Amino acid sequence: MADQDVIRIKNAVFYAYHGVGKDEQNLGGKFEVDIEMHSNFSAAVKSDNLKQTVDYENVYSLIKNLVNEKKYYLLETLAETIASEILHTYRNVISVIVRLRKPHPPVKGVVDYVEVEIRRNRS
Repeated sequence: MADQDVIRIKNAVFYAYHGVGKDEQNLGGKFEVDIEMHSNFSAAVKSDNLKQTVDYENVYSLIKNLVNEKKYYLLETLAETIASEILHTYRNVISVIVRLRKPHPPVKGVVDYVEVEIRRNRS
């Protein structure tokens, strides 16, 4: 099995309009995203060439566009969309983990956040 190196993007924060409730879709709220991308970056390490790795600035832009372009009822659906697009766009990513948080969700109680985690592998 090839080495698996990791690039992480931690706590990318966006204001968006996801959720089941009308207030969530009309007023919006803060969403936090963590991405963990596994690959083998040995060629990039040797060449010191950005084209042989994953440009995390481009990944951030991809995530931002996905979070903002459409309203989702479920965090699970948005997380799956992000994972699928990363695997589709970045062929050298072997697997990806997406953690998507909604701080202070509208529940009848005190909750810091709700988090969904999706792990997908290239198949």
